[in-house]
Amino acid sequence: MIKKVDHIGIAVTSLEAVLPFYTEVLQLPLLRIEEVESQQVKVAFLQAGETKLELLEPMSQESAVAKFIEKRGAGIHHVALGVESIQQRIAELKEQGIRMIDESPRPGAGGANIAFMHPKAAAGVLFELCEKKDKGDNHNGHL
Repeated sequence: MIKKVDHIGIAVTSLEAVLPFYTEVLQLPLLRIEEVESQQVKVAFLQAGETKLELLEPMSQESAVAKFIEKRGAGIHHVALGVESIQQRIAELKEQGIRMIDESPRPGAGGANIAFMHPKAAAGVLFELCEKKDKGDNHNGHL
């Protein structure tokens, strides 16, 4: 069912303030920065071996990430699991009694289809299902 950990989402108050830590101190390559209007976030993807780190900066106080930061502070927000056939995966999880935030896939960063499980169904962890159209996710240089 799960192919890999696609990325780890990290809530930040400012991409500009934290990017030097990731790119200079940790020396992780910055793949791209984009705005995801549907989620009211600006995201930066960095390559960390086989997995990516997704830094999430809220674009408005109404975004889920802004509310997360207000409640819990900056830090790890979610773990994204790479899947194929996301609609089928959602149906299978629901059949197992897993509560979903997203009953059907929605657009995410990088053109992916995404759906979140409710953290109460996963021992307090927010898991995202992530189905990529581009199997290689080769977005290097598209900042």
